[in-house]
Amino acid sequence: MMQERIEALRERFLESGDDADLPIVDAHHHFWDVSRNYHPWLRDLPRIAFRYGDYASICKNFLPDDYFAQAGNHRIVKTVMMEGEWDPRDVLGEARWATALHERTGLPNAMAAQIWLDRDDIADVIDAYREMPLVRSVRHKPKSVPRAEHRADFAAPGSMRCERWRRAYALLAQSGLMFELQAPWWHFDEAAELARDFPQMQIIVNHAGLPSDRSDEALAAWRAALDALAQWPNVWLKISGIGEAGVSWSVARNGRVVRDAIASFGVERCLFASNFPVDSLVVTLDELFTGFKTIVAERTREERLALFFDNASALYRI
Repeated sequence: MMQERIEALRERFLESGDDADLPIVDAHHHFWDVSRNYHPWLRDLPRIAFRYGDYASICKNFLPDDYFAQAGNHRIVKTVMMEGEWDPRDVLGEARWATALHERTGLPNAMAAQIWLDRDDIADVIDAYREMPLVRSVRHKPKSVPRAEHRADFAAPGSMRCERWRRAYALLAQSGLMFELQAPWWHFDEAAELARDFPQMQIIVNHAGLPSDRSDEALAAWRAALDALAQWPNVWLKISGIGEAGVSWSVARNGRVVRDAIASFGVERCLFASNFPVDSLVVTLDELFTGFKTIVAERTREERLALFFDNASALYRI
């Protein structure tokens, strides 16, 4: 019945073109219960350095009711939960918790689970995730460095060129799971090598490659890195998490980033997502999706539906 209602909403949007009818799959958000579960970065003091600055306001429970209380009138019909840096000593714990949450509330509809590709038991962890119906992809943030320190031959332990890391990635590529890549754009040469060497593996780039420097020089270099990585058809791009520390999210600040991201990867390989509650540090959920809609308002109905709903539905099989 739910799927029938969603399909009816989809068809109504194609007829009306009215954003009020636009169904949305939020392709990247978090749920957490810090009163019961251990997320070190949310529970421990002192808090870690973070790209948005002080994040004390999100160090509290964030569950489906909290999410929809902030969604305004947007038609968010399904969601993909991203791992939230759960206790690494209990690598499967978050996926088990999310599965129980789904059984209780109907959300999330899919999950990107935590993985550590340098674990000795990586094969067992991959096998366990393959048996969890909610898990579609996994994330392990590879080692990265600030742009000023990056070199073309970068191959530090834990990086995308690390032999141990790549051996585990090769196992993952045989599993049917997808890989969520969170790395700054100056590491995209390494990402392109992964896409080339493991063409059967779907790579989903998180947060548009983290274009935090908005100087013209940095944005031009970011766009060139996107263009190069987009040559590989097994790479997709999430447009999310593009806020700036201490700056309120706005169409004026982020319109160019969104438009350039879509120009690089094409409508057919881009997804919109909220990164909530993390991005609540710079924007409300209502304002964020309103902003995305405004930026792509001149796109066709079919293109807007792809960016907000169809692409994520197909990629995450929901």
